[in-house]
Amino acid sequence: MLSVNIICIGKIKEKYWTDAIAEYSKRLRAFCKFGIIELDEEKTLRDPNEAGIQAILNAEGKRIIAALSKNSYVISMCIEGKAIGSEELASKLDDISLGGKSSVDFIIGGSWGLSDEVKQRSDFRLSMSKMTFPHQMARVILTEQIYRAFEINSNGKYHK
Repeated sequence: MLSVNIICIGKIKEKYWTDAIAEYSKRLRAFCKFGIIELDEEKTLRDPNEAGIQAILNAEGKRIIAALSKNSYVISMCIEGKAIGSEELASKLDDISLGGKSSVDFIIGGSWGLSDEVKQRSDFRLSMSKMTFPHQMARVILTEQIYRAFEINSNGKYHK
């Protein structure tokens, strides 16, 4: 069974977001071993300079890389990534599984994004949209899209 993780910076406190994520996580148990790994957000000054932002990205990036599953296929969520549809994500997950990988790690960075080191470690860069979403919402949307991908691949009725 494929193991799928979302590795993300920060924690979600609002119940409505955690409830939505919990629902899709529960549904995903039928298809994969699903987990969310929340890593600490780096402390930041109110208005950091470029060097401060780079230090934040590097510190968070080291924690992200340390959390990656061994030999996992890594998909980083980033604005410069490729925007794909639900069917394409389903096909990608199917190809990853058939290609011999036993785990997929999706990465959602902190408010400043992802370090270059994390982006270079990625096997695929995925953009959710050209729009900007709160990280909490992005996590809900990504969890739902992973569930939708598995439903598509199993010819389920969820995807219309």
